[in-house]
Amino acid sequence: MWKIAVGFALFAGLALFILSKGGDIDMSGEKHGIEETHAPAAAPAAAPAPAAPSPAQADAPK
Repeated sequence: MWKIAVGFALFAGLALFILSKGGDIDMSGEKHGIEETHAPAAAPAAAPAPAAPSPAQADAPK
């Protein structure tokens, strides 16, 4: 039983060490509305200009 406790303590210490070396890690959960957490999305591309009607469509009755 004491081996389980020692193993858990070692694993927890290793996990904390790795997390502390990881840089900017936010473990506080989801953020809503206060700050932007991701880079803003690129602006959508402009819609392509409508194609000219083909000669068959131009001659079709309306």
